[in-house]
Amino acid sequence: MRGLRLKPAPLGNQSIIILKEMKLSDDFLDKWRHILNDIPDKTAIPVECIEKVVIKYERRRQKTINFKTLKKQGLGIEEIETVLAYQLNELGESVYDMELVVDVESVATLIQPETNRILNGL
Repeated sequence: MRGLRLKPAPLGNQSIIILKEMKLSDDFLDKWRHILNDIPDKTAIPVECIEKVVIKYERRRQKTINFKTLKKQGLGIEEIETVLAYQLNELGESVYDMELVVDVESVATLIQPETNRILNGL
């Protein structure tokens, strides 16, 4: 699995961020899965960190919107939010639950550089 590592690079009085590819091991991602599974309330998740949404409606029906696939197809965050809003509007009051599946790789890629920076400062 691939991710991005943020590496600040000095530029005069400013700093820029250089994106470098890095390989995220399965063991590394398993540790992040464990951390995320221990979070009881996952209601405020950035769209960038959602893999898919499972909308449960009527009796036992469900509709899945795969954010990861939509991103690969070139949709931006606002477009993905529009797709989700449209589906929720179409299903209306028949929706009784919604499950957010977290994209572990995105979370790890987003948070790990900051975690490293903080821990290196200790």
